[in-house]
Amino acid sequence: MKVIIIDPGHGGNDSGAVNKSRFEKTFNLAIAKKIQSYLQNNYEVKVLLTRSSDTTISLDDRTDFANKQKADFYLSIHQNSGGGEGFESYVYVYVGAETKKIQNAIHARTAAVMNKYGARNRGQKQADFHVLRETKMPAVLLEVLFIDNAANLALLNRQDFQNEVSAAIASGAAVGLSLKQKQQETKDLFIAIAGAFEQKENAEVRVRFLADKKISAFIDEETISNKKYYRVQAGAFQKRDNAEAHVMKIRALGIKDAYVIVKGEDNGQAPAPEPPKPEPPKPTPPAGLTIQGTTLLSAYEIERFVRKVNPNAPELAALYVQIGQVYGIRGDTAYAQAVHETGYFRFQGSVKASQNNFAGIGATGKTEGATFKTPEEGVLAHIQHLYAYSSTEPLPPQYPLVDPRFGLVQRGSATAWNQLNGKWAVPGTNYSNMILEIYKLMLNETKVTLQERVNQIDKQLKGI
Repeated sequence: MKVIIIDPGHGGNDSGAVNKSRFEKTFNLAIAKKIQSYLQNNYEVKVLLTRSSDTTISLDDRTDFANKQKADFYLSIHQNSGGGEGFESYVYVYVGAETKKIQNAIHARTAAVMNKYGARNRGQKQADFHVLRETKMPAVLLEVLFIDNAANLALLNRQDFQNEVSAAIASGAAVGLSLKQKQQETKDLFIAIAGAFEQKENAEVRVRFLADKKISAFIDEETISNKKYYRVQAGAFQKRDNAEAHVMKIRALGIKDAYVIVKGEDNGQAPAPEPPKPEPPKPTPPAGLTIQGTTLLSAYEIERFVRKVNPNAPELAALYVQIGQVYGIRGDTAYAQAVHETGYFRFQGSVKASQNNFAGIGATGKTEGATFKTPEEGVLAHIQHLYAYSSTEPLPPQYPLVDPRFGLVQRGSATAWNQLNGKWAVPGTNYSNMILEIYKLMLNETKVTLQERVNQIDKQLKGI
């Protein structure tokens, strides 16, 4: 039976990174325990923690413990800090193919969860960390988001996010280490495949398309009849009916080459011929754009746009993407509205930066309007105000109501941005046009950043 050591970074007197009353050591331990539970419940494996409580453990003690156990894999869990955003994985600067295989499997599945929640994938990296250098077995260190980033911290505080990211990390480790599933869990597993490709670039385009549609997916390499294919896995189910229903949902998006496979089956047949290379989803024309809908731009692309005008703009894009997803609001277009209301976050009008009021809620020109305690609360109020106009449904339960003017809005009276004229701004006959002109500029930047991101991926693949 293989042995895995999970190392919750820091602990005891060493709190790790800190954001007010939230400590890195606490998140590290919570995620590590969830990974341990997932692995032990599903696989034939022995999983040990370097610490199971809030205790101080030296780096030497951590690696010595792993080496004495003659472990097969060492996984160190951390959060990042220092003004960035997103997730990244590390291995030692000199590693073999086995370590890279495990890192690839863990990173791909974890990155799929990050895409779903609007967090940035910062890539696979190498570093001379003690726990990577001094362990005698394959070792990977994960930086699961930035604790000093408001949007990332909001995710870390969510149990659903912790559960999903822990399961992704655990399943990646299981695949990388070829762990055997427990006997009681060896029933057929039905896998939804959203296409199989001979070229990895085409598979990556498909994964990005699905992420835009809020469907998590990752790439699995499969060799069939001595030929390598890159299959896009978009879900695993215990029941075939559920897998078939998910495939129908994927096909409804225009992906006709989606199908179901049974894990472990290999009929020696190659997948269907590769379809023409899919293009990235085209942005919806802004004219008559609905307030509710899919966010097309990533937080990285949004931040990139605004910082060309104001390099000192606050990091809010990830919050707009994340909270917009919960309410079904186009987070990128809402951000464009915030850009218009604040003058690219230079706050030269009646609303001040300290108010965290990015939508001018309650501001009339004579009054400064509402004040919110944190940037996250300000973004949440903005999204809730848009939700009040665009929907008659109850508020989603994930967040408390913070918009002080929510009850003053005629619910469902503006389902498209052009219907906000005379409502959000009075008389405001050109109000929506000014927002959508900014949104058009943001969309135009997408052509550049998508290619840049493809180039970055190519460079990373060449380095593997």
